[in-house]
Amino acid sequence: MAVVGAGPAGLYAAYCAGFRGLSSVIVDALPEPGGQIASLYPEKKVYDVAGHVAVRGRELIDNLVAQVSPFQPCYLLGRTAASLAPDKGAGWAIELEDGGRVRAGAVVIAAGLGRSIPRTLPCLRPYEGRGVAHHVPWLDEHRDRDLVVVGGGDSAVDWALALASIARSVTIVHRRTTFRAHEHSVKQMYASGIRVLTDAQVVACNGVQGLEEVRVRVGEEEWALPAQALVAALGFMTNLGPIANWGLQVENRQVVVDRAMRTNLPGVYAVGDICTYEGRVPLISVGFGEAATAANHAAVGLRPGSRLAPEHSTDRDAAQLS
Repeated sequence: MAVVGAGPAGLYAAYCAGFRGLSSVIVDALPEPGGQIASLYPEKKVYDVAGHVAVRGRELIDNLVAQVSPFQPCYLLGRTAASLAPDKGAGWAIELEDGGRVRAGAVVIAAGLGRSIPRTLPCLRPYEGRGVAHHVPWLDEHRDRDLVVVGGGDSAVDWALALASIARSVTIVHRRTTFRAHEHSVKQMYASGIRVLTDAQVVACNGVQGLEEVRVRVGEEEWALPAQALVAALGFMTNLGPIANWGLQVENRQVVVDRAMRTNLPGVYAVGDICTYEGRVPLISVGFGEAATAANHAAVGLRPGSRLAPEHSTDRDAAQLS
């Protein structure tokens, strides 16, 4: 089975496939497993995953990778799935942008929101990778730095709060008066000592080797803020990328599936945020259920006559999974 996307739903789909005795190949354009959790909020806590009171994004992904590891999936990371076509024999052939090919009897598309391009400001572009970033892989990278966070949504406020006790100073710059982030988080931000500049915008970045100063316009005034790092939490522009041309039924940039997570293409399933059906709730926990549904239906499709319901996991021990 081929899994397109190495986020939570994709990793769990590969685990469920392995539990049914299927081998899997996991393809992802990002250089490491984890999807958007790994790239956008690895250090943030997630509170709505069943069985976890709170779990850091990185910890959740590490656990999922460890869970699927006994089944030895083949990871093709940093490689983009470019096209999907029926294989000459049976199943499907996925062509990769680098010329590689994956052949599989079934395909599970778990590509999240698709291809994401971070929103930015013109004055930030010259300092991309030289102090300006769109997410924070490791909080400790910003220890004792002067940090500016730009944005007014949950990501901006969450990063500012997470870094307030680590950075030398944190300033959040938002172009509006009110924040879109959760009210409780905003209250925490104002009570934390973070410098909050509203009705403000970044107009310039300065520095020789890297970022040293950020200039912010507040009303009619322009302020110079010392800054060795700036996090631009301005959101992302998303699209399906090559998946849009695979012949799938798509509505509002999502792949339409039925209750078995089947797409309009036989043997091709979609799970997680890339899929849509009436009443879907966009949660990681929902994606896990969709992944299990897709993998078990794929197992029956590849092995006609087998049971849809897998055996009880409690009937196996660790030795059987390795």
